[in-house]
Amino acid sequence: MGLQFNERLSRLQKPDRREMTDEQYEIFDKNADTMERNCGVINNLFGVLPLNASQYISFLDFKASLFDPEICYLSNIDKEMIGLVVSSANGCAYCLTTHGDILRGLTGDSGWVDSLCYNYRTAKLTKKQRALCDYAYFVTVYPREIDADQVEDLRDAGFNDHEILEAAFVAGFFNYTNRWVSTIAPKPNPFHFNHNRG
Repeated sequence: MGLQFNERLSRLQKPDRREMTDEQYEIFDKNADTMERNCGVINNLFGVLPLNASQYISFLDFKASLFDPEICYLSNIDKEMIGLVVSSANGCAYCLTTHGDILRGLTGDSGWVDSLCYNYRTAKLTKKQRALCDYAYFVTVYPREIDADQVEDLRDAGFNDHEILEAAFVAGFFNYTNRWVSTIAPKPNPFHFNHNRG
């Protein structure tokens, strides 16, 4: 059937297929097909972002570069954990809903994921996980206070510099997405609230 833009899913207007090249639409349709195959649903946000087709393609490429296990240094569990800490600090309900679902699927531990969403300090964390969460929270809430201590704290917890740079990219990525997602307010898929809860 192909990706459709029949419904307004955010504060913005619906994407218009006529404003996309065939090559752009093919990328969007393939992404939606993969999502539907893997998750059983097309995340509503990806029915909004084709509104600005070229920027959406760049976003997909950037996101893929941060979550491809073949080229990355941190695990996707670590990165989704960072994402939940950042999204909780920013109050981004949409990102907490979708990335909470993803992390529940990766860990099989819905209670642990919920504790990260509510207040990561209540979660049972390893020393390295605690350091990542503390870092993600600090750079989100206190950006003017960032200094060498944040790097040294991660090193002391056992992270190498490749991993530290990636942690910075991921924390920055979620701060970036939280702000524009909250602005456009996509409707969460009801599916994500109860999915991967065992």
